[in-house]
Amino acid sequence: MAWLFLSLAIAFEVAATSFIGKTEGFTKLWWTIGVLGAYAVSFAFLAQAVRELEIGIVYAIWSGVGTAAIVAIGVLFFGESLTVAKLFGIGLIVAGVIVLNVFAAPAHG
Repeated sequence: MAWLFLSLAIAFEVAATSFIGKTEGFTKLWWTIGVLGAYAVSFAFLAQAVRELEIGIVYAIWSGVGTAAIVAIGVLFFGESLTVAKLFGIGLIVAGVIVLNVFAAPAHG
């Protein structure tokens, strides 16, 4: 169940970040409420995920997948450039998440 909570946390965080520009600096009330609400839901799901999984692993996956997804959304929907530097950076993030998941010692206690 923790992995489902983590997936939902990522989805809500990515949605909130995707629409944060619509708030126009938090001056548009309904967009602001939607974005802040989506971030709140994301953190609620994140809190549920860390009940069963290590916080370092959860946060690495949440932030890494979220960052990669936002880069892809920026390129696909907002006309942002896809550069070698962006690809390299995303590759490093993915590698870091993999290293944490594969080689990190499980928690004891």
